[in-house]
Amino acid sequence: MHRIFQERPEILAPVFGVLGVPLSAKATVDAVTTDVTEARPLERRVDTVLRVGPSDGEDFLLAIESQSGKVAGKERSWAYYVAFLQAKYGLPVLLLVVCQDRVTAKWAAGPFDCGARGWTAQRTHPLVVGPENLPVITDARTAAKNLALAVLSALAHARSADSDAILKALTTALHETRTTDPETADYFYDFLEISLGNSPAGKKLKEIMSFVNYFPGRGTVRETAYLEGKAEGKAEGKAEGKAEGKAEGKAEGEAKGILYVLDVRGIPVPDSVRERITTCTDLGRLDAWLERSRTVARAEDLFVQDPEVPGTGPGRA
Repeated sequence: MHRIFQERPEILAPVFGVLGVPLSAKATVDAVTTDVTEARPLERRVDTVLRVGPSDGEDFLLAIESQSGKVAGKERSWAYYVAFLQAKYGLPVLLLVVCQDRVTAKWAAGPFDCGARGWTAQRTHPLVVGPENLPVITDARTAAKNLALAVLSALAHARSADSDAILKALTTALHETRTTDPETADYFYDFLEISLGNSPAGKKLKEIMSFVNYFPGRGTVRETAYLEGKAEGKAEGKAEGKAEGKAEGKAEGEAKGILYVLDVRGIPVPDSVRERITTCTDLGRLDAWLERSRTVARAEDLFVQDPEVPGTGPGRA
């Protein structure tokens, strides 16, 4: 969910407005490396880091984290991120945490203190957006005026009773936008689909899109991967045998789906990972990788839950 800020920086102004933090409309926004590792044995990465240049003041860094639940010790990582980024770039740092439920948002707001014997050495006080302060947008015209904020609202309220109404308004707005700006409409649809996944809200989104046919010829990532695989499987099956061709085609389709999701999320895919995905013929494993591709922070993390396979070396399925 955090990548929407990096890929659609226009969302920053309305979000800062919700938080009561002033930000000039003409601010420049540039992505900064998310790697905050000092010692290689311990890798640390922020979800998204942006350098914001307001027209009315000094530049600052905005570290953005997407938090789906309370994680013990996460507040210590946040304190490290802020301190490291300030030391590395010599700029003030703000931390923004995006949450999907009120309990997580309340916890994430902190503040989190580090100190001893009644003295505070450091305090981490995140900005938090979630169901409590993001607007519920159920009017299609309102959604169309600020698609980025409407998409963030849909994600933040995905578990609320208003979710269906929000998605209906948003899909209507996306349909209207597609006539004038298909690239933006397709981007937000893909972003929503990947972020909502197989949650109840994700299933509702797919139901709305397929029923109304807002995006003719477009299926879900899974459907697209399956249909491509099926088509390729049929073609190969005529030449090499139907059963084998269909299986190979399905595997190729699943592999394309995995790589597509990683590409949409902006996750780099090393050649070794790409080879492992494209050469795998285990449909069950490919299906598991496709599910994980929606949430992993690195392409290599697709394989962390895989059991060891006798007779195979590292990097092979």
